[in-house]
Amino acid sequence: MEEYDVLIVGAGPIGMACGIEAQKAGLSYIIVDKGALVNSLYNYPVFMTFFSTSQKLEIGGVPFVSINPKPNRNEAIEYYRRVAEKFDLKINLFERVKDVLKTIDGRFDVITAKRIYKVKNVVISTGFYDVPNLMHVPGEELPKVTHYYKDPHLYAFQNVVVTGANNSGVDAALETYRKGAKVTMVIRGPELGPHVKYWVRPDIENRIKEGSITAYFNAEVIAIKEDSVTIKTQDSTFSIPNNFVIAMTGYQPDFAMLKKLGVQLAEEPSDIPAYNPETMETNLSGLYLAGVVCGGMDTHKWFIENSRVHAEQIFGHITKLNYII
Repeated sequence: MEEYDVLIVGAGPIGMACGIEAQKAGLSYIIVDKGALVNSLYNYPVFMTFFSTSQKLEIGGVPFVSINPKPNRNEAIEYYRRVAEKFDLKINLFERVKDVLKTIDGRFDVITAKRIYKVKNVVISTGFYDVPNLMHVPGEELPKVTHYYKDPHLYAFQNVVVTGANNSGVDAALETYRKGAKVTMVIRGPELGPHVKYWVRPDIENRIKEGSITAYFNAEVIAIKEDSVTIKTQDSTFSIPNNFVIAMTGYQPDFAMLKKLGVQLAEEPSDIPAYNPETMETNLSGLYLAGVVCGGMDTHKWFIENSRVHAEQIFGHITKLNYII
């Protein structure tokens, strides 16, 4: 059994920032992740551009130099890999956490697919990208349906339905349209989402206006078949030919893990976990939250740029406790 002062669940940018702060504090630590380094970023669309400037994505005081005003996904992956190398971060990748148990001595047993760790503190920094919000419609399990869009080439010259009104849906619609797909957007609300990137909004609005991309507002997909999709609007229900469905319906944190640990959650639909905003410690002593997971279902509240400070808050608190002890 391996023993550490801190185990960090999630090797994304915020989890890495926590590892850097643990090093600065002289604490023994390990970061574990079920996937690759910055796994969520790896699964972003290949040509995605961030909303923020590169400076706001920096961690550990390492400059993030980009040739563009807004860095892209590939630049970010390379940057965070180099940060991991610079600090020689202790990371075990492709190791899924199966259980976290509070023991009688006040410490934690963290059980993964490969081993068991005994640790004094646990930081949950798992983001939200791994659990998609399902549509719960017949046919959603078909292979032609995806909740993760990466590369537009797959959809060239195909009939594509994109659900979702925010950045991921808009990007998927525009990119597949430009690869020759016949794109239909199905949007639950009366308009595009308020968070659509300002430099993209005119593009999608003009494509819809000119009819290059068909958009149904106040609408939803109610059934998916091998060769068609059924759409319900305020006025009618109809089916259209379809080869692929890109369901950009958003994602949510792993609430099941938090509940199992005993972290208190606010009532649905917010599901905001209980934590001290000054120390990031949950209602369970020694268990901390960092990053997007802190927002519950409001996944537009926390980003890399405004949650980097969580690492300093957490390890400032842990260091203070160790000093008092």
